[in-house]
Amino acid sequence: MVLSLLPGVGERLAKKITDHFGSEQIAIDYLKAGDIGRIAEVDGLSPKRALSLARSVAGDDGQFLATKESIKLHQKLIQQISGFAACAATRDRMQLLTPIRDITARREKIKIAMDFLSSFPQIEKGLNSSFRSLGATRNTIERYQRVVVSHEPREHLKKYCRVLTPSDGETWKDYTVFKSVTWIGSGAPSKVPEGWIVLGSSPNDEVILPERTLDWFTNNKRILECLSSTINLLRSGSIDHEFLGLLSESTTGLSQLPELLQMLFDEGDIAKAEQVKDQIWPFTKNLQVQVHNQVEQAMNDAKLALSGSELLEALSDGAGFQRKLKEVTGHVIDEAMQEATNQFSELLQGTGIRCPPVIFTSDWPAKIDRQVIDRIDSALEEKLKAQQADHVYNMARKLGPLKSICEDAIRNLIECEQWLAIARWSQHYRCNMPEIVSHGIWVENGRHVMLGLEPDPVTYGLGDAAEKEDRQNLSLLTGANSGGKTTLLELLAHTCILAHMGLPVPADKARVGGVESLHILAKAGGTQSAGALEQTLVELADVVSDPTPKLILADELEAITEPGAGARIIAGMLLAARSQPDTCMMLVTHLAPAIIKASQCDDFRVDGIEASGLDADLELVVDRTPKRNHLARSTPELIVKRLVERSSGHAKELFGEILQMF
Repeated sequence: MVLSLLPGVGERLAKKITDHFGSEQIAIDYLKAGDIGRIAEVDGLSPKRALSLARSVAGDDGQFLATKESIKLHQKLIQQISGFAACAATRDRMQLLTPIRDITARREKIKIAMDFLSSFPQIEKGLNSSFRSLGATRNTIERYQRVVVSHEPREHLKKYCRVLTPSDGETWKDYTVFKSVTWIGSGAPSKVPEGWIVLGSSPNDEVILPERTLDWFTNNKRILECLSSTINLLRSGSIDHEFLGLLSESTTGLSQLPELLQMLFDEGDIAKAEQVKDQIWPFTKNLQVQVHNQVEQAMNDAKLALSGSELLEALSDGAGFQRKLKEVTGHVIDEAMQEATNQFSELLQGTGIRCPPVIFTSDWPAKIDRQVIDRIDSALEEKLKAQQADHVYNMARKLGPLKSICEDAIRNLIECEQWLAIARWSQHYRCNMPEIVSHGIWVENGRHVMLGLEPDPVTYGLGDAAEKEDRQNLSLLTGANSGGKTTLLELLAHTCILAHMGLPVPADKARVGGVESLHILAKAGGTQSAGALEQTLVELADVVSDPTPKLILADELEAITEPGAGARIIAGMLLAARSQPDTCMMLVTHLAPAIIKASQCDDFRVDGIEASGLDADLELVVDRTPKRNHLARSTPELIVKRLVERSSGHAKELFGEILQMF
């Protein structure tokens, strides 16, 4: 795919997009994934334009949703389906779900997801919980202290770190003033200084600046752990289903990712060494206090018995008395110091640093030997630096090549989650995959999904898709106010839109003919001015006379002007539409007799939704499925009757008088 060949994208914009993302393929990957926010980061590209480009890549030519009303209904459907998504990334990707020409792949994937949901609901529930962590990955924009020394220019790294080129008279020694250095190519030191990385002349980018590589994995930890858990699920092999095959395809090449992430996020010795280094001085100070307290407690219980001669000897020979005293108390002090030394040894376990046998300066008073602790502290510092440098380089070397694979896998998982979200929506509204046919539209027990209540099912059709007696291309739908005419119109629109997106439809069964455009013509807002009427008529003429396959759903077009003129205009439009064999049209109207008279044709199909009365709550009793070839009354007398019952005073009397006129 070439960016410059997309609608509205010339060479200049294509270059701007490519320069922003670093390559044309990366830009196309973001467009395919529907990451609208990231695409809109390109200077001069609005979110609306970014969405349009992404939809073009997905296969939408922008022609199907031919009217504002068609677009509004599509948006409402997408909004409703998006409510079943596990994460925001899936909801964003849902914006790419528009009618496209080739729906085969979508239909197959959604069928697989629907079967998986019904066959393994508990496993799907677990995936749903895990997929809540999915999202678009983000690159770090941090600047690092590492200095890259390279004989070759590496301009792309300059926004992340300092990049230097050695002059002819310089050697590696001139760069020892920097703590973290990546030396690339010839002239490297034979013994690598602490904190340095020495690489060949053509290293991979992920190891040149390893901190940036690992930061990407750390910053996207939550998303990558979701990916990792999916890999572990596939490893278990507990079930076999095509949907897991889709997930497996998404994670190809990442079998070692869970172990590598565990190594990255669980740093082992490094974390232990850092912890000990932070604790070593306060810990040894506490040990010193502990020894004093322990010896003092032991001495409180000690007794020293001296005879008269021993007392005289002690007065004459103080040194002798000291020796005798040590014989009595020495084991107490030794035990306390040994216990303290053992605790210090336990602290150092896991750091690779051994505890010396003596950490106190003298027998008594007990004092920690600061020189000993200083040497251990320095050894920890050196080991920590060495471990960190080695760990960062090795992890970057192992994880770096997986970064682009992870990005592709995450995009694919979001797509799989999209199919599951559609399956959840479909299950909730008892939807089924429609049969795609050559012409017309038909639903059996179709249900309007936007009413906020359990709808009455309706069976209806037009064209070759319909049942044998209903295969006319055009129909006039008549009937009671609030009887469900507009609801049926929208149900057919929903069915047409969903089928052309490759999605299931809210009906027990459905057949939908392929069309190039859907025209929903809503009620006019009242009698129009001459200029507005002229524009409306031109637009109508263009629609009904166009020979391309289309479905037209019109709601009370007669309101564009006065009833008599409206009937004649609509009759002309219907005759034009009937002359196009690939067009199907349903017109909701209250002027069917006048339209038929004006057309001078008595073979127009007229269907009716009839109200038979009012129920105990004064609501219309209506059979929502139209009666075929039946002119239904608008039954305004029922509305007036309801007003009589619900009104009072003078208004009640007036409505009663009006009711008697029917």
